[in-house]
Amino acid sequence: MMKKIILILFPLIALGAIFYYMSIKNRSITEIENINKVPLEFEDNKVQCPECNMFLVGKRFTAQVITSDNKTHFFDDPGCMILWLEKEHIDPKSVTTWIYTLDTKKWIDAKKAHYSISDPTPMRYGFGAYEHNKKGFIDFDEMRLRMLRGENMTNPKIRKKILAQQKGE
Repeated sequence: MMKKIILILFPLIALGAIFYYMSIKNRSITEIENINKVPLEFEDNKVQCPECNMFLVGKRFTAQVITSDNKTHFFDDPGCMILWLEKEHIDPKSVTTWIYTLDTKKWIDAKKAHYSISDPTPMRYGFGAYEHNKKGFIDFDEMRLRMLRGENMTNPKIRKKILAQQKGE
């Protein structure tokens, strides 16, 4: 009797273990619970921005938002992060935000970064993140405000004004 139970249970347990392993192995990084709220590494062309649906390639210009349910959302452009937060009615102060800096090449709190207004970002908004402040850079709140007002490099009038100001410097 015991041998019959073992002969039936063992294959079922083994099959269950195989399916479990496959589900973990093939799980998307966005499905992983990020309890420690740290920036996660990702593979190129495996993670999509939830705002513009572009695949992320490299860390340059990327951002991450970790929501209250410990899910990490990845963005290819700081502007996409801002638009997504607004669309989802999420206050940036209520979530953990990470941004990859162009000067120190590390992840920092996006709310503490300094932003250029004319970098060639993937979606052409122009807001490149830096850890160290420079003349002409703006803070997170100003970047957010400009993004929501449409005052970025995708607006032809704003682009012309920014480029003219930079030539005059």
